[in-house]
Amino acid sequence: MPRVSTIEAFRVSLPLVHAFQTSSHRKSHLEHILVRAQDADGTVGWGEIASPSDPYYCPETVDGCWLTVERYLAPALLGAEWDHPAEVGALWARVRGHHFAKAGLDIACWDLWSRSAGTPLARALGGDRMTISAGVSLGIEPTVSDLLAQVDRYTAEGYRRIKLKIAPGWDVEPVRAVRAAHPDLALHVDANGAYTEEQTDVLAELDHFGLTMIEQPYAPGALAAHARLQKRIETAVCLDESVDDLDQLDTALELGSGRVLNIKVSRMGGLTAARAAHDRAVAGGWQVWCGGMHEFGVGRAANVAIASLPGFTLPSDVSGSDKYYTHDVVEPSIRAIDGQVTVPSGPGIGHEVDEALVRRLASATLKF
Repeated sequence: MPRVSTIEAFRVSLPLVHAFQTSSHRKSHLEHILVRAQDADGTVGWGEIASPSDPYYCPETVDGCWLTVERYLAPALLGAEWDHPAEVGALWARVRGHHFAKAGLDIACWDLWSRSAGTPLARALGGDRMTISAGVSLGIEPTVSDLLAQVDRYTAEGYRRIKLKIAPGWDVEPVRAVRAAHPDLALHVDANGAYTEEQTDVLAELDHFGLTMIEQPYAPGALAAHARLQKRIETAVCLDESVDDLDQLDTALELGSGRVLNIKVSRMGGLTAARAAHDRAVAGGWQVWCGGMHEFGVGRAANVAIASLPGFTLPSDVSGSDKYYTHDVVEPSIRAIDGQVTVPSGPGIGHEVDEALVRRLASATLKF
């Protein structure tokens, strides 16, 4: 019997509580694609395609993911027979790239399978934690004072790690100010590939502020440059955009292009690939943590589940939904209390999707 009998996709937009700026762009709302997969018994699993709207972080966009799901991924999944969600990727193995689009359907299949088995998604993946240490990612603010106010707010709420977005011209001084105000805070910076090797002296200056890591300083393909930087500085280099498949991870490990990997379920192509990246990076001696793409509750719950694996020893970007959205699409919403997020004990992602809200907010819908 086919495992998935009905697939639906919904384009949904939610406004951000606070506008977010990186080295490449500023955003005040997020549009993601929610995927609903149902089996013949009526069990439903949900996934989220958390791709950006514009091709600044990566080549994929919401428009491209919508087309890929419609033409290739959903038709391949619909009616296919599989016993375990780890087998699903083989259905669209011929489709190169398009990891964000694949991730949404992969998550939906994991949620469907674990709900059918009555098992929490975290346990199905091999997780062993009951709570996850959460960090917060803060964008580039108009002034250093504005940034300090944001840092003060989230440290007061109990978050134990703060990530600061940086870009040329917004790097040493804001980091210096935050470190002076919070000398013991676990602090790291993320450049989203905004620097070149000609600007290495600036990055080396950040080595003096006791950062836990410098994330993705150079362009995604610059693995050799990242290796040269890691040899020069004491602070760990963390890779994000540079690694979206296991082959790239192997190359980074071989070159010594860093010591930390940011594992994003969306960037890696889903939970199956993210779990494999966790295993391989940890075996290679790297630390790992779970990054995020400002996911709605569905994708955020998947992040919580993967972050429960034993190798995720650093705080992950699984902060509470209320940091980003006034009203999320899941019940209950994901909450961080004193910097900790509880791993759900219910089946699947452990949260129920407000399907009526999703259908009301959807600007477009696909059904297979």
